[in-house]
Amino acid sequence: MKKTLLLTLAVLFSMALLPADTTVAQKARTYIDKYSDLAVKEMYRSGVPASITLAQGMLESGYGKSALAVGANNHFGIKCHSDWKGKKVYFDDDAKGECFRKYPSVEDSYRDHGDFLRYKPRYASLFDLETTDYKGWCYGLKKAGYATDPKYAQKLIGIIESYDLTRFDSLKPLSSDAEEELSIPQSPNELESVNRYSGSGRKGTYAVSLQREVLEINGIPFVYAREGESYKSIAALYDLFPKELARFNDSEPDRKLQPREVVFLRNKAKYAVKGLDKHICSEGETLWGISQKYAISLKSLLKLNGIGAANAYVVREDNTLLLRPAKRK
Repeated sequence: MKKTLLLTLAVLFSMALLPADTTVAQKARTYIDKYSDLAVKEMYRSGVPASITLAQGMLESGYGKSALAVGANNHFGIKCHSDWKGKKVYFDDDAKGECFRKYPSVEDSYRDHGDFLRYKPRYASLFDLETTDYKGWCYGLKKAGYATDPKYAQKLIGIIESYDLTRFDSLKPLSSDAEEELSIPQSPNELESVNRYSGSGRKGTYAVSLQREVLEINGIPFVYAREGESYKSIAALYDLFPKELARFNDSEPDRKLQPREVVFLRNKAKYAVKGLDKHICSEGETLWGISQKYAISLKSLLKLNGIGAANAYVVREDNTLLLRPAKRK
């Protein structure tokens, strides 16, 4: 009788221990199953590794169950900041009643997270890291001030390693087979229904199907170069001359393109988007690279900063470059 009682108590005790651990693991798996495709898609759009996006989403949103995630679709704890024009909600965080961004959907939260890291100068150095360097990204996020938790980097690394999230960093949103199987719309109405961007080419209006997603930086349309592509091959897709396309990108027509390189489809802007007034340089950057990052012409960047010629200027770490005209005092 005593042995039976002890065995029963032991079983009950072990069962009592399981739910907490099992629930966390179940929440994590559910979150990964639900949002991993979105994280991979964002990786190819913004350059933020899918493992980082998923780990931050899981940590910041309590696996999608936090009040901020449920009530505002905010999975990354991004606060309003002065440049936010969307809806707002207020929660207690580091201080009482802090302003957080509210999104129409989780997809909008993921997209804003990618843009937030990509276009905030303090995170610029992260994009010099390989997408496979998840530890470098985690420590870089903490160093740049993404969170105040002193163990933030270690927590992200723990999540990534516990759930093998780095496996998503080598995936693609669509396989080459899947791209080939996509049906090409035949009528103008069908074509219009799948466009992400349409604009004017040399000979009139052009449109782009989901087989080649066209995105925007600073209102300027661009595509990511694929393995083996050139200005000539990309120009042919969009009814442009190779020299014209190279000029849009302050480059030479015969320059070899790197996979995932940004290629703008029209002239870059004169200034960066409002709110991005300055860029703090990192080691190894170039004026051309900075002009591509913010979609502003190299000529404008030189003029804004009183630089005579790009090859006569050496970019040094912590140098400050104007992206918009200095505000008058």
